[in-house]
Amino acid sequence: MFHPNGPTFWELAQQCLSSTEHGYDLLAPKFDYTPFRTPDKILEELAKYLGPPRSIDAALDICCGTGAAIRILRPLCITRVVGIDFSRGMLDVARQRFPNDSGQAAVELVPGDVLQMDFRHEFDLAITVGSLGHILPQHQQNFIERIAAALRPGGRFVFVTSEMPHRWSRSYIFSRAFNAAMHVRNALRRPPFVMHYLTFLLPEAKRLLEDQRFQVFIHEGAFGGDLEALRIVIATKPAERPRR
Repeated sequence: MFHPNGPTFWELAQQCLSSTEHGYDLLAPKFDYTPFRTPDKILEELAKYLGPPRSIDAALDICCGTGAAIRILRPLCITRVVGIDFSRGMLDVARQRFPNDSGQAAVELVPGDVLQMDFRHEFDLAITVGSLGHILPQHQQNFIERIAAALRPGGRFVFVTSEMPHRWSRSYIFSRAFNAAMHVRNALRRPPFVMHYLTFLLPEAKRLLEDQRFQVFIHEGAFGGDLEALRIVIATKPAERPRR
């Protein structure tokens, strides 16, 4: 966990005791050396389900952080990739990593709260990786509504999740223990730090998406080994009905 270039235990503690936004600002320069960054193995497998190079006009990376997913999105896009995140520190790292060079889709990095984003029919694809734990259950419907508004008719929302692990599994016990620690921390200190595991899981996530008229397809078996429980979810916004 403690990579030589990564944060120390005390730096992680400082992050945890800060607000969610400020905590990620503090962690940003060393974030890519933590286990919290989405592994390349997941990103590379996910890319196989998004399409061939230059097959997408514009894509949105929700809670983009330092831009791990922008690396797989940019070759797929023709005009632009937009990343949105509320941590300006994380965006600063992404900005250094993805300068706008001629011949590549433009990268636009937008500071903002994803629960308040107001894009309208701008993207063919929206993805999020490693961020669903920041979306509290009471905000999930609004989260999906904002994504639906951002997508063009027929656009896709793609993410990775799983079903609830077995009650006595290591992942379940660790996740519940972490969540309990977060609840205690947030009860004792303000502002809160919002990050939980076991959120936006199947089949509930599928139901929420279908309530917004998305057509949902779940890819099982995309990952192997210790990642075999993960599922790739592709939710497609309805195409516009033809005018009479």
